[in-house]
Amino acid sequence: MTDLNEQARAILRANDRGGYTVPNARVYPFQWNWDSAFVALGFQTFEESRAWDELDWLFKGQWADGLVPHIVFHKPADGYYPGPGVWGTHHVPPTSGITQPPVAASAAWRMLCDAKDKPAAQGGAKVLFPKLMAWHRWWHETRDPGQTGLVTIVHPWETGRDNLPDWDAPLAAVTPTLNVSALRKDIAHVDPSERPTHDFYNRVMTLVEEAKALHWNGPEVAQKLSFRVCDLGIQCILMRADRDLRQMALHLGASAEVTEIDSWITRSGAAFAKLKATDGSFRSLDHRTGALSPAVTSATFLPLYAAVVTPAQAAALAALFETWMTHATFSVPSTDPTYPGFDPKCYWRGPVWLVMNLMIAEGFADYGFDAIAARIRSDSAALIRKSGFSEYFDPNGGEGLGGREFSWTAAIWLYWQLGRIDSPAA
Repeated sequence: MTDLNEQARAILRANDRGGYTVPNARVYPFQWNWDSAFVALGFQTFEESRAWDELDWLFKGQWADGLVPHIVFHKPADGYYPGPGVWGTHHVPPTSGITQPPVAASAAWRMLCDAKDKPAAQGGAKVLFPKLMAWHRWWHETRDPGQTGLVTIVHPWETGRDNLPDWDAPLAAVTPTLNVSALRKDIAHVDPSERPTHDFYNRVMTLVEEAKALHWNGPEVAQKLSFRVCDLGIQCILMRADRDLRQMALHLGASAEVTEIDSWITRSGAAFAKLKATDGSFRSLDHRTGALSPAVTSATFLPLYAAVVTPAQAAALAALFETWMTHATFSVPSTDPTYPGFDPKCYWRGPVWLVMNLMIAEGFADYGFDAIAARIRSDSAALIRKSGFSEYFDPNGGEGLGGREFSWTAAIWLYWQLGRIDSPAA
């Protein structure tokens, strides 16, 4: 275990680019949004100041309207498509035009709670807090223009869970206007069977062209793009992050902000039942058609992390987890292993991702399902011991898939081995 701790720290140091961390040097040579939030938790276990630097560098990419992009292109790098020139944005440093799951507030609150150097952490939190408020306000206003309580994503990459079955039907309504298959760089580094298809790339890059035609105007993008979905994952992550941001606001004495956050929490909580299917599972919602996803994915367990389900609903999710695990060796598959579109090796259509395991385990623990939380942590450790710090893993054989020497996998190992294993105090 000590050797693995040292390996994990070595991966974070090797992927450090002087204040920010790349997920993987070959496949992802820039700073990714939600990756960096989890990476900060890893740095927190051995270099607290570097953890705050990670988030500070991420917010160098924040737009004037509050959006925090999913990629910040701090330095030129080859080997990735679509790079900075493709997006047509005008920020300095260059960025993409879409966002990713808002886990940064939750990471910052954990870092503040766990800090050994309390004055430094307090200073870091004070600097970051108004930027986090601006980002959450962007979610609740720009991406929920009707104040419905359910936010909108306009691109599968915003979810961080790119090719989920959830997006099959919404993407089918997007007519591809270009063919980018020859431009892709990812399949030169990773087995193509473990990555999204060319057709997927053609459709998602068509969405980028649609947004560019709108000059990345936030309200217009949220209401006019051909893909508009409430992602269950982002909805739950945002609801949890709102709660954590509220705790930070209380800690910092920001009473006006507490009132604003309370309004977000109330509105989201009132709307959440719309994501519950007749079978009791929770699913993503296509805003354009009003249809819930036909697939159940690992995000169905995130309402526990968001603390938005009743004890009876939590028990039903625990039973669903046990059912899933009769069809898989390692938890938690990213897609229901009985779903016809399940693929144990293809990106988010089946493999295990440790970032989801972290949030799902915390949710189960919060509701008192300690044995399930321990099972998820144990499976995660077993996957790393078997296959190293891979990007994702086959839930059946445990083989490592995607990129290797992956930053957030290393960070989660450190966080679980050396940092907090429960949730921050509410």
